[in-house]
Amino acid sequence: MRMSTENTERTEGYGPPPTPVAAVCPGCGATGPSVRTVAETCADPEARRGGLMDRLAKAPGVPSVSDSVMHLLEGLVLAGIGAGLAYSGVQDDKPLYTIGGSVLAVLLFVGTIAVIRGERRERNIVAAGRDRAERLWRPAHFCSSCQSVFYPGGSPWPGPLTPEQFKKYVWTEAGFTKLIDKQLALVELPPRPSAGPGGTAHHA
Repeated sequence: MRMSTENTERTEGYGPPPTPVAAVCPGCGATGPSVRTVAETCADPEARRGGLMDRLAKAPGVPSVSDSVMHLLEGLVLAGIGAGLAYSGVQDDKPLYTIGGSVLAVLLFVGTIAVIRGERRERNIVAAGRDRAERLWRPAHFCSSCQSVFYPGGSPWPGPLTPEQFKKYVWTEAGFTKLIDKQLALVELPPRPSAGPGGTAHHA
């Protein structure tokens, strides 16, 4: 009984777990409900409807294996039509049909293989950088008051970013550069401020 009391006293001596420190937006100073993690923000159905989820996407969307299989089948069907046209030209002694059908079949087959290989390459790029993207994306916070993204503590990026700048930062660091579209390529990251004590940025 004495041992039980001592254990209780020892346990109670530690006290309640510390309350997590609320993240504060370095851009506008907002905190509380206005500031959520990027993951929580993207999980909100409103983010999907408003296009915010795409602006904060962790990784590029790439065709799945099933998509590639479907594209392969479609390409083979079209190439088969060209081959059928060439066969018809041979049967009916129409050289134009034979040549045209043969060229069409070859081009469609080669084009289909190129598309399939390109889709596989995209999947490999995303798979190789997925863990890195996750480590950069998961700790980030989004402030709905000023529509900015930031890292509490200022690491790995000190200071606020727009959703597009955050997206480009994550994709570039994760190795998705080849999958960045023209619109995102035009987005420029701000000069990287140096982080001071406590994660605050030193401005020149």
